[in-house]
Amino acid sequence: MMPVASPHENPHVLVLLFCYKVNAMDFESAVKTINNLLIKERPDTFNSSWVLKCAPGVYRFIQKNIRSETGGIDWDRITRALAPEFPRRWNGLRRNGSKTYRNRAEVKAVLQKYQDKLYAFLTPADKKDKYIRDIISIALVRIAQKGNMTAKREVIKLIRLTVDEWIDHCPKLSSWRGRDQLIEQRIERCIRRYRYSGSFVGYLFKTLECEGRGLRPIIACSLDDPICSGDKRKSDRIGQDPETGEVLIY
Repeated sequence: MMPVASPHENPHVLVLLFCYKVNAMDFESAVKTINNLLIKERPDTFNSSWVLKCAPGVYRFIQKNIRSETGGIDWDRITRALAPEFPRRWNGLRRNGSKTYRNRAEVKAVLQKYQDKLYAFLTPADKKDKYIRDIISIALVRIAQKGNMTAKREVIKLIRLTVDEWIDHCPKLSSWRGRDQLIEQRIERCIRRYRYSGSFVGYLFKTLECEGRGLRPIIACSLDDPICSGDKRKSDRIGQDPETGEVLIY
């Protein structure tokens, strides 16, 4: 049997071993490598450039194999799989001043992939459904952040199903009932501000929960209702200022 040269004796062996490790890499080993690097280096933030610099072989594997529905690198999939303390440190490239456009094909690529899971926005049965709901919403949010107005409208339409369920069943969000325009504004703002790869739905819930504490519930009533069970009705207390035209309640 012929002796096999060691990497120290033959540099070509080292190259072959390196190529074998890159080719043998899978998603789990790529995530494990990034996790170990983050534990070792402890950066305050990190991004794709940091991964390229610290682990070029891992970056090349991700660039080739971990792609989103629209063709870019799916960094959300990577960062979601990291240890819990690391996703918030992710500092992806900001898209400031992106030009708006409409592209239904980008949205369709996501919806077709998960068309049998869209029910999760209305009636998620378990944690797995909630996880899929986050996958779909984040994919659409990332497209919307590039400026795709079609994706933004789709996110709002789907997320409103979830928000309406929250309002009906969660006392903490009951003060949002009847504030459709304000809810849509808050969803749009969350789409713009969402950065790290945690739950977008959870981020929106916390936003509505915090802001809802300062909202007074809207109580529906009829102007024909009597005042203090007397003869006068609430409509009798409504008048108009003759000078300004402002409608006033006396």
